[in-house]
Amino acid sequence: MRFLLYNIRYGAGIGSKFHLPVPYAGYLKRSADNFDRIAEYIRHISPDIVGLVEVDSGSFRVDNCCQAESLAKRLGYNHVVESKYRQGSMVQRVPVLCKQGNALLFKQKILEHSFHFFKQGVKRLVIEARTGDVTVFLVHLSLTYRSRQNQLEQLFKMIQHVKGPIIVAGDFNVLWGDRELVLFLAATGLINANNEGRPSHPSQAPKRQLDYILHSPDLLMKQFSIPRVKFSDHAPLVCDFEKK
Repeated sequence: MRFLLYNIRYGAGIGSKFHLPVPYAGYLKRSADNFDRIAEYIRHISPDIVGLVEVDSGSFRVDNCCQAESLAKRLGYNHVVESKYRQGSMVQRVPVLCKQGNALLFKQKILEHSFHFFKQGVKRLVIEARTGDVTVFLVHLSLTYRSRQNQLEQLFKMIQHVKGPIIVAGDFNVLWGDRELVLFLAATGLINANNEGRPSHPSQAPKRQLDYILHSPDLLMKQFSIPRVKFSDHAPLVCDFEKK
């Protein structure tokens, strides 16, 4: 079972063009060409499960189409997608921002899925989806330390009673390093697939480990890599698992 985690930055790209004519102007540009490159990369590595962080679900940048839905149709996946921001929040009323979300794609049939929302932080979404083989939780944690710690406590409560193999993945934004996850890993028994602590951000010259694939002990990690792919400010994480 191959798992791909990729923060795709809404397909907005990187480099000098992203910051022209003003810093971060790339967020307001159409992203179709770069997203096509991302789609072809995903086709090339052929993952069984894809966790996509920072997906555009239908703003003008993508001609009002959902990137996750488009990718699922193009490559033959089942998918779930949702806004990162809780219903009723101010962000949900802002154009473009209200279309920013996360998504999970599966080659297998999705048997169940749920959208949970943390009590703290701006980015609050947790996607939970189950197939016949595994339950996956996808997150994009807060940029503030206190909110992240509260979110991790709530995430522990979400997963502690789940039966069978589990993968918890996403952009954890642990700006203070992986020591932020020590208590969470101890409490859950989850294992970091990136056992060497290799960085994934920024993709042009990685220095920080922000993106994580965590798995339960009943999944055996066979191979882990962070390809030097530069379609986003984050590099993708690719992990091959098999059941013990």
